[in-house]
Amino acid sequence: MGTGRAIGLLLGVAADAVVGDPRRFHPVAGFGTLAGRLEKAVYRDHRVPGAVYTAVLAGGAVALGVAVERRSPVLGTALATWAVLGGRSLAAEGALIGRHLDEGSLEDARTRIPHLCGRDPSTLDGPAMARATVESVAENTSDAVVAPLFWGAVAGVPGLLGYRAINTMDAMVGHRSPRYRRFGWASARLDDLVNLIPARLAAGLTVVGAPVVGGDRRGAWTAWQRDASAHPSPNAGRVEAAFAGALEVRLGGRTVYSYGVEDRPVLGTGRMPDAGHVTRAVELSRVVGALTAAVAAVIAFVLGRRRR
Repeated sequence: MGTGRAIGLLLGVAADAVVGDPRRFHPVAGFGTLAGRLEKAVYRDHRVPGAVYTAVLAGGAVALGVAVERRSPVLGTALATWAVLGGRSLAAEGALIGRHLDEGSLEDARTRIPHLCGRDPSTLDGPAMARATVESVAENTSDAVVAPLFWGAVAGVPGLLGYRAINTMDAMVGHRSPRYRRFGWASARLDDLVNLIPARLAAGLTVVGAPVVGGDRRGAWTAWQRDASAHPSPNAGRVEAAFAGALEVRLGGRTVYSYGVEDRPVLGTGRMPDAGHVTRAVELSRVVGALTAAVAAVIAFVLGRRRR
């Protein structure tokens, strides 16, 4: 089981790196459609229906994962890993925004920002878009790469599909808008829980991988330990602070979303990021992803041997 799971994870990582996300009929998009329909059916401005919504969708994803893994452990793990990973897409979006900013094509960059994060691009100038991109690349490195691989290593296909379901629900209903403040509470809290370990693993691997992109390993560690706890998220601040320290930039501050404005704590002590920092953030994301794949394979192999 352990060897097969490790092989499946690595095959899925390779598929994501080479092929990327399917252009049509993406399983995660299909899940999002299903989640949207269920939301329409059960929505009430209350935590209880939100908890039901979360339990049904997360439980269904885990049950599907159990069935897939029983039928074909290695192939099922490989296909599930490919389906839930977002490393190639994340890098492509980040690199494209970085190019637009480097060329001074601010309107082109604005059109791509919504593909990466939920901020209102009309309020962002060049430095603000660079900051938003670096922050989003950092957070999504944890959410779309490190966390799925961690849960795939620990719990196989059920872990992969269950995690992606939870993270997708958080993106859909877990924010602090008036509509979702109560209904999305369960999804948001469950997402916080399943990301506790992966976010810290992502921050740690950011520290380890920083020198590969010419980053500051000590700065990454210092910013993580000093600044992360002030962030409103128990998880996102860890990896964002580590990226800020590694790239020697300053992240955080006033952040405008469609549902309102948040004043985020400052992470790091450098200058505001620019297009070059966006490019280096993408490179660092790739390094962290590669390190995570190796760590996940080892975890899967070790846990498999212990279960014998």
